[in-house]
Amino acid sequence: MQLRVARHTERLDELVRFYRDGLGLIELGGFSDHDGYDGVFLEVSGTGAYLELTAGGGHGAPVPHPESLLVLYLGDEEAVRAVSARLGAEPVVPANPYWGEHGITFEDPDGFRVVLVPERWEPVHTPHRPLGA
Repeated sequence: MQLRVARHTERLDELVRFYRDGLGLIELGGFSDHDGYDGVFLEVSGTGAYLELTAGGGHGAPVPHPESLLVLYLGDEEAVRAVSARLGAEPVVPANPYWGEHGITFEDPDGFRVVLVPERWEPVHTPHRPLGA
């Protein structure tokens, strides 16, 4: 299984700068005027996950919610400091106090929130039924 998260925007260039130049996602390519849509593919380094940003098609951008988060585990404090400096934005207070204790929250140009966490994520494995089973 692979993961690609797609999100629509009315600020494509601003979002690409935020996620590519600020957060450091890797621009893999994109498309222009494909059935009225433009888009950019960004790789979340080291994860095998991708962010697709699209614009056009006559649809407006979704409305952000303070609990809709993209959480990036950067591995150490220095990485969080470096990314925060590249963003050049002021952090925001997270809606859930957990994220204030564990990371720094920023808003992208559309108002969606990104949390930068200095630790590495160690998921808790519990018995479950695999997807599709």
